[in-house]
Amino acid sequence: MDDGAEGLWRIHDKLYDLTRFIKRHPGGEEWLELTQGTDITEAFESHHLNPSTEKILTQYYIRDAKTPRNSPFTFKEDGFYKTLKRAAFEELKKIPKDASRSANNITDCLFVSLLVSSAMACWVTNNYAMKFWYTYASLNLAVLTVACHNYIHRKTNWRMYLFNMSMWSYRDFRVSHVLSHHLYTNTLMDLELSSLEPMLFYIPRKEKPLHAKLGFITQIFFFPFIFLLSFMKRFLSIFLYQGFFKSHYRWHDAIGLLLPLWMAIASDAPLLDVISMWLWINCTGSLIFFSIAVNAAHHHPDAIKDGDQPANETPDWGMHQVEALLDRKDVNGNVFAVMTLFGDHCLHHMFPTLDHSVLKYMHTLFIDLCEKYQANYRVSTQFKLVLGQIKETMRTEFRVKND
Repeated sequence: MDDGAEGLWRIHDKLYDLTRFIKRHPGGEEWLELTQGTDITEAFESHHLNPSTEKILTQYYIRDAKTPRNSPFTFKEDGFYKTLKRAAFEELKKIPKDASRSANNITDCLFVSLLVSSAMACWVTNNYAMKFWYTYASLNLAVLTVACHNYIHRKTNWRMYLFNMSMWSYRDFRVSHVLSHHLYTNTLMDLELSSLEPMLFYIPRKEKPLHAKLGFITQIFFFPFIFLLSFMKRFLSIFLYQGFFKSHYRWHDAIGLLLPLWMAIASDAPLLDVISMWLWINCTGSLIFFSIAVNAAHHHPDAIKDGDQPANETPDWGMHQVEALLDRKDVNGNVFAVMTLFGDHCLHHMFPTLDHSVLKYMHTLFIDLCEKYQANYRVSTQFKLVLGQIKETMRTEFRVKND
């Protein structure tokens, strides 16, 4: 299934040949390389607030698409999301130029803290001190990985590469998270749901196995290994898929190995001890990261999932995003919490390319338009979302709206 793109780039019902534009794309070549031959309507709309980008597209128009879009989502000019985009573009002009400085400082401090704590975990000899630094390093790795997610959505920048300290590839994450989860949230096309199967099933189904229904227990044994499993999957793909190395492997795939190298040099500890400590830090960091992720917004019985009855068979894309999550009022008010706990989640889905520390400036206009268009925006707490996530792993029935 090629979305009717015919090897080109499809936006709405038109086909474009962006080959000549790849190297000039302000966001970086990678976005267009990864999406050739697909329908990028949702990606284009959500990643470009400036209306001038639509004028640039006309230079690369080839012909109209021959088939309807596979995606049910709409972007009507007078609809919720397009109206929100226009309002946000005007609001951006009023935001302080240095608004993103706090997010950058937080990320940089977390990186330095990871380097110090991971080296200390190998250097100290006292057992209690070692456990403290190991725990602290694991936490640093987890929240640094979350914070780097802020930069992966945007044009090529050096902070996005820090994501690879986890051994996970930011390039893979751009596919599974940015180009799948963000565009088709909580649907069968959301790779962040299907990639957890068959261990966890967040889409309701009657035949859920016992280990999936007891997901809150299964997670404890599954989450610690996802960072390393992601690395191994990517590495083995070199041998399983012809041309994978040339097409998808880059220099930054080795970044994750720099952490144990740093730990060995900085601590002068025996190599086997360093490797053992690094593996413990990586696995614990993976457990923390995914525990944060699954409890952040989307996995709650009140958040729509594929199979639940929608309010509209062809929903406005922005309205669907609002339906597919619950925000957390005890997280959104703090910049550090927003950066490290996937905070301001609804606004982030509306404007993924905006820095997390900028999103707070969009809150008032977002709420006003939610009220105007009767978007089902809901706010909860972190504790209730944890409880909701546990319930969601057990859910077997689809939601049906009352007549």
